[in-house]
Amino acid sequence: MEKRIIKKVAVLGSGVMGSRIACHFAGIGLQVLLLDIVPKEAVESKKPSERNKIVNDALTAAIKSNPSPVYHKNVIKKITTGNFDDDMKKINDSDWVIEVVVERLDIKKQVYEKVEQFRKPGTLITSNTSGIPIYMLSEGRSDDFKKHFCGTHFFNPPRYLRLLEIIPTPDTDPAIIDFLMNYGDLYLGKTTVLCKDTPAFIANRIGVFGIMSLFGLVDKLGLSIDEVDALTGPILGRPKSATFRTADVVGIDTLVKVAKGVADNCLNDEARDVFNIPAWLQKMVDNNWLGDKTGQGFFKKIKGGGGEKEILTLDLKTFEYKPRAKPKFATLETAKPIDDLYTRLKILVAGQDKAGEFYRHFHYGLFSYISHRIPEISDELYRVDDAMMAGFGWEIGAFESWDVLGVEKTVKVMKEAGYKVAAWIDEMLAAGNKTFYKIEKGYKLYYDQNSKAYKPLPGGDAFIVMSNYQDKQIWKNGSCKLYHLGDDVLGLQWFTKMGSIGGDVLAGIQTAIDKAEKNYKGLVIANEGANFSAGANVGMIFMLAIDQEYDELDMAIRMFQNTMMRARYSSIPVVTAAHGLTLGGACELSLHSDKCCPAAETYTGLVELGVGLIPGGGGTKEFTLRASDEMHEDEPETITLKNRFLSIATAKVATSALEGFDIGIYRKGLDEVVMNQGRRIAEAKKSVVEIYDSGYSMPVQRKDVKVLGQSALGALYAGINGMWRANYATDHDVVVAKKLAYVMCGGDLSETSLVSEQYLLDLEREAFLSLCGEKKTLERIQSVLKGGKPVRN
Repeated sequence: MEKRIIKKVAVLGSGVMGSRIACHFAGIGLQVLLLDIVPKEAVESKKPSERNKIVNDALTAAIKSNPSPVYHKNVIKKITTGNFDDDMKKINDSDWVIEVVVERLDIKKQVYEKVEQFRKPGTLITSNTSGIPIYMLSEGRSDDFKKHFCGTHFFNPPRYLRLLEIIPTPDTDPAIIDFLMNYGDLYLGKTTVLCKDTPAFIANRIGVFGIMSLFGLVDKLGLSIDEVDALTGPILGRPKSATFRTADVVGIDTLVKVAKGVADNCLNDEARDVFNIPAWLQKMVDNNWLGDKTGQGFFKKIKGGGGEKEILTLDLKTFEYKPRAKPKFATLETAKPIDDLYTRLKILVAGQDKAGEFYRHFHYGLFSYISHRIPEISDELYRVDDAMMAGFGWEIGAFESWDVLGVEKTVKVMKEAGYKVAAWIDEMLAAGNKTFYKIEKGYKLYYDQNSKAYKPLPGGDAFIVMSNYQDKQIWKNGSCKLYHLGDDVLGLQWFTKMGSIGGDVLAGIQTAIDKAEKNYKGLVIANEGANFSAGANVGMIFMLAIDQEYDELDMAIRMFQNTMMRARYSSIPVVTAAHGLTLGGACELSLHSDKCCPAAETYTGLVELGVGLIPGGGGTKEFTLRASDEMHEDEPETITLKNRFLSIATAKVATSALEGFDIGIYRKGLDEVVMNQGRRIAEAKKSVVEIYDSGYSMPVQRKDVKVLGQSALGALYAGINGMWRANYATDHDVVVAKKLAYVMCGGDLSETSLVSEQYLLDLEREAFLSLCGEKKTLERIQSVLKGGKPVRN
């Protein structure tokens, strides 16, 4: 088959989805043409600014939205705007045309009529529809159009929600589906899920069923909105927006539309009644209480007496808004301290109060429903789990949850409670197959109901999950586990809260490097939680500082510095594969790795200034070293140093891995961004092998770091004082920033000098220790430990 390369994409429709899909494609480096209709008032105008007002306003709104739809602000230059009347001809050099216009079949068909006039044969043409059957969209089109047409359903916001549903028609060329499944995964960073052309596809069909069934439990169990959201948020491995807040964000009218669509079009759905709209929900639609888009829905923001914002909750019985109430359930209190979701889930479902009853009804209904959707919406059960995790932000899928609770045991109690399961579940259990998933030799297998056997999940070696390598675990301590990932590469991960780095983790890194140096090619360091690591264990620092245990604190900082230097100066390559929050000490680990393979969604920075400290694990030293290497004769040396200083002094955090290059954490030409988070560990492993096989030799500690001494120190002090006079910095900010400047200038040296890394590490440690004795630093740390932001003191 001819190799297909995507260089330019045309996005037709610039609404909330269209504009953000355009931004995402630009974000991965493609040229994008974004088109929309001409405003009614500009039909007779000849001015492009007036004729393109709709598309330009939509793109401007998208760019300004928070969170940002792009990985880097510069990518906006890759988007060209226009309108359907004047610019449709420009799609003739596009490799992929995506239609994202209003959800009306007649309008979409009018757009396709124009597309056919200008589209070159062989160009991909897809629709982002979420509610219209895909086969209906291509009716009446040419054979070449039909062959290259399918549904590509992105979820909003496209940059952050990783699901991309691919929905073929009977006429779609299978090679096109294979291409899109791979392209979405590899280049767009998506979990691509192949769907059948059924109402609401997979994620919305299951997700909206879940929400509507919860609405039913509100009436059945007499629960309030606040109670349901407390029960269905992070405690259950779901997003903070839980149920009702999610509905407000999505739009209650949108939710009702999808539910009605399923009820009207799925006449054989055994749970069709669940999709009937409750009277109170219809009343909200009639009142135009549709959520965030109309200013009120299940929640309403008001200004309190003191001018502060207050969120009120709708009482579904009285239809009045009341102050939010914090629910209390014994089951929740028991489960909250448990970090492991599997263990927590078992506790929740076993609860003996109303919360436990809620969890049982909810899960039994969900399990019954998903069992009957195979093979209606998908032949493979893992696609259902993939869709829910990537599209709705569930930490574990529905079938995986069923495994956790025990399939055989749960089926028995489900039936006793009046919940039916599909026949294939009984057949699976009768044949002695007790789980939907199992791990063999590091690979995850799923139960295939067609062949009645277990099959490996697609992707194989491209998606490494370290926890699947339990039979290849070679070492562990209280926080870390070390695995052999194959090809003579070790993998280290840890399981602390927020991935925090304390003594156990530092010992784990040292041990992993020791073992790799003896028998392996190298080491990958990665974590599987929501984040790589929020940084060093500030709780430990706080306790030692409060107790004035400065010798122990000095030892702890030395251990951190030594571990980072061990990562840099070992005889094997060390590669980190970060994702999510990668702050403070975790950023310092990245700075000292031979290579970084961060996921695109990595948020990294040296943030210690926020708690009144400087980076003390080698971060200050490393930024000084990199500033030294970046100094050029054609510009003042202080400019480079000042830029590095400001990155730390302002606790700058990159909002994507691509921004991480801008602030000097990742290195151009060396570090590699991985678009699909699930591929980062495999890419890091591949990098270890490549670096080792190319003849890796242990680096030598540097003794030629140029520091600028008193002249640069004076300039930085003047800048700090200017920030203070302009009220951008507090008195304590000044104290901390001056300590930072002192270290980065090499101390009170009278002239420019060459110093060693160890010299800078000693200065860094001394400054860090002195700040630990500052009362205002301890106040800031205490504020963070209590769950708030650092106080501005």
